[in-house]
Amino acid sequence: MINNKKIVVVLPAYNASKTLEKTFREIDTSIVDEVILVDDQSKDDTVKVARELGIGHILIHEKNKGYGGNQKTCYKKALELDADIVIMLHPDYQYTPRLIPAMAHLLSSGLYHVVLGSRILGKGALKGGMPMIKYVANRGLTMVQNLLMNAKLSEYHTGYRAFTREVLENINFEANSDNFVFDNQMLAQIWYAGYEIAEITCPTKYFEDASSINLKNSSIYGLGVLRTSMQFRLQKWNLAKYDIFQK
Repeated sequence: MINNKKIVVVLPAYNASKTLEKTFREIDTSIVDEVILVDDQSKDDTVKVARELGIGHILIHEKNKGYGGNQKTCYKKALELDADIVIMLHPDYQYTPRLIPAMAHLLSSGLYHVVLGSRILGKGALKGGMPMIKYVANRGLTMVQNLLMNAKLSEYHTGYRAFTREVLENINFEANSDNFVFDNQMLAQIWYAGYEIAEITCPTKYFEDASSINLKNSSIYGLGVLRTSMQFRLQKWNLAKYDIFQK
């Protein structure tokens, strides 16, 4: 705990057997109270490795629910365990677990309700091997999103996120997509609800065993991101109503 806040780390897993141990070993258990792994019907030994590591809570989907569907299970379980702070960490070791204490301290201070680990602040993205086409797409989408949502984030596309219990209870994340656009819908909901978002510099690693989405899914994701931002603006202008912004 930090400041009497219960800290839970959630690991949305899919085919993460090669990187799970390295990720888990770097989680600071001196402050993290519980670790939850949700396996989305991996085709490798992810569950076996998780059990061997002694991860406290292992949930297995009976069928693949997608990246967003995995997170929904993660957050619901964390809330059931009375988490005050929930940190979502990918078990593919693309993001360093060593930032967990910093993210947890920011939230436990009461200054912020959301913290993102940004690959764009500093030179972490390109230095860590982010492909140039993904970097350019990230910057372009982020610029449009900031304009439409009247915000100023360095990026909306990081998978390293931390939330207070209050945020998870006050946004309708269950209404979001089960696909990759889930992440962006959450941020739109958070802005719409009036919460502030903090960012910290996060180094990242791109390597063979790290997860990545293909060109087709990347294109679908990009269109989904733009649609979400437009929905946010239209609802703000009272020109339309969307389920994701309803409590």
